[in-house]
Amino acid sequence: MQNLKLYKIQVKALFFFLSFFASTVFYAQNTATVYGKVVDEDNEPIEDVSVSVLGTSLAPVYTNAQGAFSYKVPAGVPITIVFYSISHFQQQRDINIQPNEKFELNRILKFKNQIKAVEVYDENRFQTTSRIDPINITHIPTASQDFNAILFTLPGVSNRNELSSAYSVRGGNFDENLVYVNGIEIYRPFLVRSGQQEGLSFVNPDMVSSVLFSAGGFEAKYGDKMSSVLDVQYRRPRKFAGTFSGSLLGTNLHLEGISKSNRFTWMVGTRYKTNQYLLKSLDTKGSYKPMFIDGQAYFTYDVTTNWQLDFLANYASNRYQIVPESRETDFGTLNQALRLKIYFDGQEIDKFESMLGALSAIHRSDNEKTTLRFIASGFRSKESEAFDIQGQYFIDELETDFGQPNFGDVVSNRGVGTFLQHARTNLLAYVYSLEHKGNHNINKNNQVLWGVKYSYENISDKLSEWKYVDSADFSVPTVVPYVPVDGFELQDVIKQKIKITSNRVSGFLQGIFSKDLKDTSTVSVTAGIRANYWSLNGQALFGPRATLAYKPNWKRDFLFKFSTGYYYQPPFYRELRNREGVINYDLKAQTSIHFVLTSDYNFKAWRRPFKFLVEAYYKHLDNLIPYEIDNVRIRYSAKNNAKGYATGIDFKVNGEFVKGVESWFSLSFMQTQEDIKDDFYYDYFNSDGEKIVPGYTNNDVAVDSTRYEPGYIPRPTDQRVNFAIFFQDKMPGLPDLKMHLNLLFGAGVPFGAPGTERYKQVLRMPPYRRVDIGFSYQLLKESRKKKEKGFGRLLNSVWLSLEVFNLLGTNNTVSYIWVEDVTNRQYAVPNYLTQRQLNLRMIIKF
Repeated sequence: MQNLKLYKIQVKALFFFLSFFASTVFYAQNTATVYGKVVDEDNEPIEDVSVSVLGTSLAPVYTNAQGAFSYKVPAGVPITIVFYSISHFQQQRDINIQPNEKFELNRILKFKNQIKAVEVYDENRFQTTSRIDPINITHIPTASQDFNAILFTLPGVSNRNELSSAYSVRGGNFDENLVYVNGIEIYRPFLVRSGQQEGLSFVNPDMVSSVLFSAGGFEAKYGDKMSSVLDVQYRRPRKFAGTFSGSLLGTNLHLEGISKSNRFTWMVGTRYKTNQYLLKSLDTKGSYKPMFIDGQAYFTYDVTTNWQLDFLANYASNRYQIVPESRETDFGTLNQALRLKIYFDGQEIDKFESMLGALSAIHRSDNEKTTLRFIASGFRSKESEAFDIQGQYFIDELETDFGQPNFGDVVSNRGVGTFLQHARTNLLAYVYSLEHKGNHNINKNNQVLWGVKYSYENISDKLSEWKYVDSADFSVPTVVPYVPVDGFELQDVIKQKIKITSNRVSGFLQGIFSKDLKDTSTVSVTAGIRANYWSLNGQALFGPRATLAYKPNWKRDFLFKFSTGYYYQPPFYRELRNREGVINYDLKAQTSIHFVLTSDYNFKAWRRPFKFLVEAYYKHLDNLIPYEIDNVRIRYSAKNNAKGYATGIDFKVNGEFVKGVESWFSLSFMQTQEDIKDDFYYDYFNSDGEKIVPGYTNNDVAVDSTRYEPGYIPRPTDQRVNFAIFFQDKMPGLPDLKMHLNLLFGAGVPFGAPGTERYKQVLRMPPYRRVDIGFSYQLLKESRKKKEKGFGRLLNSVWLSLEVFNLLGTNNTVSYIWVEDVTNRQYAVPNYLTQRQLNLRMIIKF
């Protein structure tokens, strides 16, 4: 019986073997071989290109490091060979070859949505935006650990707060900058008052593939802001990979991958940040509990060879809590040194929660000349402030005589006071958008772009704020009338409930045209028009924009550009609300007319590439809304009652000062001023003919007066000089050890007592001086020979960094507390930023 079973098994095995052999022979007689090489436009081989037969279950093959492939395909029947790569446009080829034939099929694939290499020379040179190397973002030493830190080193860009990701460009404020991620507009928080509350900015540096930035004169395809545009693209993964980084300031983790069919890619990232370590170095001592978390996801799916779906999602939760205990700040001069001592009660809890989701459908024509994109997005922001903080403060005079034994000690008291600050603010904002963008390549040198966008905004805000100062009144009163409540006098009282719904429609049409002249010089013209309409104020706007670029046929590689255009900025919620919380529904758009002249020179030094860039600009400003800046909080007047200008010149030189690593130096000179309508004032004179100065003039009885028109005054962002260095170096004899230096210098900006007229706010803060340095050592290299077993085979590279923040220990001032002594003399007590700190960081890529 057992022999019979064994016999049946042998017969089945023999039958299976003969069937398999017959089918193999049959298949071999009906197959052919396709082989060839796949390269890019620079004739460089492309690795990991998928080669497959359309409409069959035949497994694809992939090109090797030399771009070569060999593929067994069905013979004697028409088939379609598909060449697919994440970073290149897909190609197809119809063939019909005979059995056992060897058919050579070479392809040249064009790049899409990804830069080929980071070089000083880039294909974006004729446009107004410039590229930023994402690799440098990883290693720049900065206390914020934020993507935007790389922007602060660029010409024309200013940041005076290492705890903040906000930046000012050529005299504009923080609300005048456009930010896009994969074509989706990103919004800033509404209620943030200080850099220590901000947390994480939107862009996750681990997910970035390309970065474009323009400081002015940008194209019509970008939106309706007056100062700058940042255009970030997240990459499409080519294989499974990830990054983990951790430091004393937080941790980041990102993962990415691609499906076996190469049609679906995914990338997710999460970040955790805490400023607790940094905040301990501030003058205000207490219990700091900041916690900032965000998660992002980016998915792509190729539905067909022509249609692609993209989905971008983000969730961010920023929570800031402080229980202040005490503060001690020394200020004044060598002749009069003072000390402010404050003892606190109470706490502050702020929460900022935002969510964004955007779905894009992208269609590319068969000839790859036309691309259509349809976007649906939604943004939600829920923000709240809650604080009740009481402060009891003392203003003391210190001994300034070096010869006295009590030098530096308190010798007398100049004032005592108590204040109480209260806020309960809750804001909920929704922004929903539908958008279409398209572009058509007429030929190699000519392109047309267009777009239209509809947005619906719904904003609800409940404000409850006030401040109380005791009867000694040692705090500067504001222009807001006192409101008596149960025998107490409250200042800066805001009690409002606000509800706003509105619709916006915008669109653009743009053409890019270039021509090579007979002498091989090149002329390029980018011209377009942008329009928008807002239902809240009923204003429709049209603004042309244009850039003319000329590359002469010179021995040296120069390029010249001139950009101009109208840049309207329709108001958003913050601009509509004045200091009392009242909404001005008739507020109109601010206007900026840009004139930008650029000289761009590529050259080589020490046989390495360099670029020298010079940009001179003038911006005519009209319909301005005057504002004040306290830390990073902007408070608008909600009136179009000013005009102004911004003018300056920027310099930048970048390249490989040290072979293999990029560095740059930037220098900017700028002036921005505004003329506010009806801001006249009177100077009063006593009987002795002296001008009366409160607190200083003994005879304060006015007998005469003179009216003055202040005219043009510096805007709050009038920073005359900016200088920045980002320098990288390799240690001699130890190339795996690198040094990264980040140096910032910014001249002082105007400030004044809160609540006073703008023309009085023309004092100057001290310059901002900041040096951060980092030393990075590469423990594991990508090029090393990996072991077949062990955890190390999973790792691509490992970096270990030691960073020193504020290397020189400079006391940088971000804002002021204003107090008075018994003689009614006002003092501006500086709020200093972070001191010298050490940070350890590790970056693991796998």
